[in-house]
Amino acid sequence: MPPSFGTSGLRGLVTELTDDLITDMVRAYLVACAHGGAVMVGWDLRDSSPAIARTVLMAISAAGVQPIRAGAVPTPALALAAATRGCGAIMVTGSHIPADRNGLKFYTITGEISKQDEQAILAASGQTWPKAQAQPEVIEAPETASAYVARYVSAYGPEALAGLRIGVYQHSSVARDLMMDVFAGLGAVPVALARADHFIPVDTEAVAPETRAQLAQWCAQHRLDALVSTDGDADRPLLCDAQGQVVPGDVLGVLTARALGGKVVCTPVSSNSMVDLIPDFDAVHRTRIGSPHVIAAMEKALAADRAAKVVGYEANGGFLLGFAADGPAGPLPPLMTRDCLLPVIAPLAAAHAVGQGIASAVESLPARFTAADRVQQVPTDASSAFISSLQADAEARARFFEAGCPEAGLDLTDGLRVSFAGGQIVHLRPSGNAPECRCYAEAATHQEAEHLVRYHLKKLRAVLTEGGNA
Repeated sequence: MPPSFGTSGLRGLVTELTDDLITDMVRAYLVACAHGGAVMVGWDLRDSSPAIARTVLMAISAAGVQPIRAGAVPTPALALAAATRGCGAIMVTGSHIPADRNGLKFYTITGEISKQDEQAILAASGQTWPKAQAQPEVIEAPETASAYVARYVSAYGPEALAGLRIGVYQHSSVARDLMMDVFAGLGAVPVALARADHFIPVDTEAVAPETRAQLAQWCAQHRLDALVSTDGDADRPLLCDAQGQVVPGDVLGVLTARALGGKVVCTPVSSNSMVDLIPDFDAVHRTRIGSPHVIAAMEKALAADRAAKVVGYEANGGFLLGFAADGPAGPLPPLMTRDCLLPVIAPLAAAHAVGQGIASAVESLPARFTAADRVQQVPTDASSAFISSLQADAEARARFFEAGCPEAGLDLTDGLRVSFAGGQIVHLRPSGNAPECRCYAEAATHQEAEHLVRYHLKKLRAVLTEGGNA
């Protein structure tokens, strides 16, 4: 599958992300989007990212725009720095997908690009652009990471997590050192775990069983109160309780929204329906999957009421803050891009303030449980065709889905989301940024949600990779 835009930027095989293609996409972005005359560039820790970043910097310079080099930094740190400078930004990252792939995330002077911006970039692409004749004169921005750390240390203060032992699963996260600084600054004792010398594609929305077992072992071995991590470019969080149980991202979203005093929640259709049962929230707006759709819903809510306390989150845990919130020690300005630190810090600090662990905070929520996983190395068109066949044929759905009770409703907002009479939900959707087909499930118990995912993934794998029957 050639490089293409998905739910979060341009993605493709490294071998197909040629200098000419990267230059074309960067120059098209500069033509199509507002950037304020300068563009910051950051990258993750994939082996391929620094070389791609150099091509991006050269393309920016060749267009007569000022390139600013932020270095290896988290995506939300880059977005924060660009918003502070009032300029554009490009992050070189493939996020959570394997190392043989990479991509670009684009930001305008108002934040993450919209679907309309994406179409404008595509419309301006496909040209042959003149190359830079000399090395670009680049402005360095070494403060990018430290400003991101300061955002949370100043808002939450040195007592927010005082005395807690927080494991930091470092792997190849671009935020691995920065997380150590943040948690130390909040009064915790950070414990570094499993720093990798090669890229590991951690998907916080589909944590492998062997990884879950390792997380639980670390929590016991190091007597941890919690364990944290992120995906590769650090816009998706991972949080475990003291027993090593992973807290789902859409649960973190609810806990974070409540801790910040959010009142209007924007979240994709795949997120846990428990959010609809929380009395603290005045409104919940459901969207298609992907941060551009969440941002569009947030902007619509803010256009209707500029004073609204609007937040957004995704099932992967990335959290977007749409209003000026108050932390325990200081203000927390808006940051309308997926963030990994806020949905970890806010729930931990809120629970710690009342003498609880994160497990107790989770137990206080309505009992609805989700699970998710995916079939990998499946062409998007194959996934789409199969899901379309299920959408159109009730008998085919009856043969494929098994929840122990009849179908009660369909939601076609994004993929195929089937509700059953017993309250179970199974949702199938082609990934927007990788050759994968994702399966989400929701039920009244964690065990049932996990069973639904395992059962339907087995059937999906048979159909999509083994040529079996539904």
